[in-house]
Amino acid sequence: MSLIVVIPARYASTRYPGKPLVPLTGASGHARSLIRRSWDAGMAVAGVDRVVVATDDNRIADHVRGFGAEVVMTPESCRNGTERCAAAMPALEVQDDDVIVNLQGDAPLTPPWFIAGLAAAMTNAEVTTPVLRMDAEALCGFKEDRLAGRVGGTTAVFDHNQTALYFSKEVIPYTGRAFEDGDTIPVFHHVGVYAYRPSALRAYADWSEGTLEKWEGLEQLRFMEHGTPVTCVEVQSQGRAFWELNNPSDVGRIEAILKVQGID
Repeated sequence: MSLIVVIPARYASTRYPGKPLVPLTGASGHARSLIRRSWDAGMAVAGVDRVVVATDDNRIADHVRGFGAEVVMTPESCRNGTERCAAAMPALEVQDDDVIVNLQGDAPLTPPWFIAGLAAAMTNAEVTTPVLRMDAEALCGFKEDRLAGRVGGTTAVFDHNQTALYFSKEVIPYTGRAFEDGDTIPVFHHVGVYAYRPSALRAYADWSEGTLEKWEGLEQLRFMEHGTPVTCVEVQSQGRAFWELNNPSDVGRIEAILKVQGID
């Protein structure tokens, strides 16, 4: 079995065109592109065999090759990262027992133990994804984003077997009352990383876009709409702040985290 990290990257982002090439300044004042920092995050995972960038854009491909990373060219028709991972599989020559990790190209702060946890949970799963329990501050931030009309992070709800019930860009479950000391907040931030068996990826590529997937803009809902369970793996931040680069306003937030964490 091989652990293969694939980083989907496209230039034509609706909300932030050219996002993979945006420079992010680290603790020492050194700037590296978003896609380079995401590749660094993949390379930091224990036991990883390959880290590959999958793109349809020559600007991204040339930049990635420039810092010595492996690139797989994929079609422009890929609508999301999961489709792009599926499209990369023939070039990767994967085996049936391999684990393919979709590390989103806009998540350079993803701790390596998140991905290691997903791989470990693949023994009895077809698709796994990490979730992080929110504290009051994180929940407040999510709610403020929604009130301001900003599309921030995604939340997840799941059953006692850790099987996902739903994912949403709204804050779910509803938490209308004030929290008291000692309350456990039942809201989980879904971290946009996935691990798949090759068979699940092949099936995904053959399915049409689901109704819920289309409206929410969340690719993982296609698995659920077609009856493939998605296993949520609860992970711990271990003091590491986590944020994705969804909007231009996130650049400063991520750079601040890089400096606090001492990441060059």
